[in-house]
Amino acid sequence: MSIITITENWEGKFKKTSFESLSYGRHIANQMNSKLIAITIGGNNLESLIQYGADKIINITNFNFENNNNTDIAKVFSKIIEEENGSTIIISNTNIGKKISPLIAQNINAGLITNAVAYPEKNNLLKVKCKAFSSKSFVVYESDYNKNIISIIPNSIGEINQITGKGEILNQESEIKSNQDYQILKRSKQNDKISLSDANIVVSAGRGLKGPENWPMIEELAELLGAATACSKPVSDMGWRPHSEHVGQTGIAVNPDLYIAIGISGAIQHLAGVNASKNIVVINTDAEAPFFKAANYGIIGDAFTVIPKLIEAIKQHKN
Repeated sequence: MSIITITENWEGKFKKTSFESLSYGRHIANQMNSKLIAITIGGNNLESLIQYGADKIINITNFNFENNNNTDIAKVFSKIIEEENGSTIIISNTNIGKKISPLIAQNINAGLITNAVAYPEKNNLLKVKCKAFSSKSFVVYESDYNKNIISIIPNSIGEINQITGKGEILNQESEIKSNQDYQILKRSKQNDKISLSDANIVVSAGRGLKGPENWPMIEELAELLGAATACSKPVSDMGWRPHSEHVGQTGIAVNPDLYIAIGISGAIQHLAGVNASKNIVVINTDAEAPFFKAANYGIIGDAFTVIPKLIEAIKQHKN
């Protein structure tokens, strides 16, 4: 029986979340004295996966994440998992991971444990601590399936170990044919900035910014901090920012080391998507804003006064 990690990439470049899931898989493989196999599609720089613990890498060259649909991608991974006798399959709980993990579980008749935030407990049955109820509480899931898929919340493990080792690399084509009923003609990234799922720091803003013309200072602050930019739902609904930046219960859930909320009141739907952040800083003119109750640090003040001063202070510190 082997431990398998599904590693995600975009245009061949592996994401930080893939290295995190590999580190997670390496930990389990060490405990079980098993081989860790990394599988991917359309990947480049495969040697980097060895640095994070992979003993064997299987890269399918005639499929990729950009142009193939999730059903076909799940079929490709399912076939390899069965061929390699995979017992525990690790995948990051990204947008793609959320879509393909239940399909794979159905294909291979596996248990599916989602939103994991810790390594499995050591005992006969698989037990994993996970987030539940929009990150308001924890739950320990137990599975007696022979095969199990564990999806881990990005940035939740906080341990990415690089190692010095050797690994076998296999590039091969899959015999599975793409579904011809529909095709993905084009996918493109909004920009080359840090993605929300990979970000250790997120700078987010809401209606307190008063208009899209005031976002350059948010982007400047994010750039100085090496952060991703985000926004509240009303902001994306009004078209001030793209929907890909919307964080919250109905948007992207984030789990960064630092979340900076600027001009966001802190509605419960927004908090549900960000309350797993390790540190929250709130900047708002309203001292009664609900967000202050969830914050580690708060600044009561006008963003148009506070942010320029904060930017200047960071520049001086860097100099």
